[in-house]
Amino acid sequence: MWEAAEHAAFYELDNLTAIIDVNRLGQRGETMHGWDLTSYSDRLRAFGWHAIEVDGHDVEQVDAAYREAESTSGKPTAIVAKTVKGKGYSKVEDQGGWHGKAVAEEAVEELGGVRNITVDVPKPEPAERHRFDAPGSPEWPRYEVGSKVATRKAYGEALAALGGADPMVVALGGEFSNSTYAEIFAEAHPDRYLEMYIAEQQMAAAAVGIQVLGGKPFASTFAAFWSRAYDFVRMAAISRANLKLCGSHAGVSIGEDGPSQMALDDLAEFRAINGSTVLYPSDGNQAAKLVKAMADLDGISFLRTTRADTPVIYDADEDFPVGGSKTVRSTDDDDVTIVAAGITLHEALAAADRLADEDIAARVIDLYSVKPIDAETISAIRTPIVTAEDHWAEGGLGEAVLAALADADDRPPVQILAVRELPHSGKPAELLAAAGIDAEAIAAAARALVSQKVSRLSATP
Repeated sequence: MWEAAEHAAFYELDNLTAIIDVNRLGQRGETMHGWDLTSYSDRLRAFGWHAIEVDGHDVEQVDAAYREAESTSGKPTAIVAKTVKGKGYSKVEDQGGWHGKAVAEEAVEELGGVRNITVDVPKPEPAERHRFDAPGSPEWPRYEVGSKVATRKAYGEALAALGGADPMVVALGGEFSNSTYAEIFAEAHPDRYLEMYIAEQQMAAAAVGIQVLGGKPFASTFAAFWSRAYDFVRMAAISRANLKLCGSHAGVSIGEDGPSQMALDDLAEFRAINGSTVLYPSDGNQAAKLVKAMADLDGISFLRTTRADTPVIYDADEDFPVGGSKTVRSTDDDDVTIVAAGITLHEALAAADRLADEDIAARVIDLYSVKPIDAETISAIRTPIVTAEDHWAEGGLGEAVLAALADADDRPPVQILAVRELPHSGKPAELLAAAGIDAEAIAAAARALVSQKVSRLSATP
């Protein structure tokens, strides 16, 4: 909550009034500060709030506090109210051990019986609650096949173009807009960009509020740092919120930044969110198209982007439906299938070239939609499969493929290549090799599977 307190004061939200119900008791006993109202008020004032202490059971004090809050300008107001838990029912009033428990019908009688009091409160119309600027003339990014561009940069350029086409798109950044390239949106649409600094929980919470008002929030930071806001994202899914999240600098391929900034569990985190969409583009044109698709997705959608410039392999006019995949390379008689996404797709293509020199035909599938997965394509594979991902083995692309194969009548053998040991700082190519997910490791795994298949066929009577 302190991230919210700081940001509310920073943005001078004098239309915000928070009520803190200080009733002394938690679930297992007295809270840390009990009825010490000053401990709350002093903190809030230090954050830049106007704080008012009241008896929460005194209607006149509460009414006066509301009027004072309305007249306060330049800062938000907090009404710190001392209350008694269970007030009015003698059996539970100010007593521990009743948290979350239902009370008897006698409580209603002691409180004065059923009254059916209705209080009408004026509510603004939704159209009055947002003021987004008008769209401009978007120039959708297009990248030439054979050129190189980082998918994180494609995200920023596509987001800025999307903001020009759709005035409801709002962007939020977590201090790294010059790395996620959300700064391109901020420069093009400054009235629709919110800087949340290093406060990922508040960024997720603010995004929830924006979509309540009809906006389409796109929030971005390093993929590793979304773990700080995971509970907020989980709760947003329970609230049926529509959030578009981007995590850049994923995996060991970020290189010298080291393991503290290498997201290796983000695919697992976001796959586990109920109703989520998890996308992992491998080139600029694909990333741009997926950003556009995210704008109209329901629920929590997550786009994983890469730090390094990667070759553009898809034409700018190609389509990438959510829930689909792309067979990038295949023959009429494939010996093995390599499934990859993002940075490892390019390693997979290099591995396929090496295998072709050895007369091993490798199909390469780009699983850019990790969730929902293209189960139809995956379950139809009959060759041995190698999956390669810049992510921990647990909960990532490989396990998504295994889940898609779970009901297959004739499931092929699957070799999962993933990061399995804590990485160190180093050059990207060195780290991919050390993790066993570079082109040579992928080719070696494919050779081994093909060799095992040949051995089994030779042994069959």
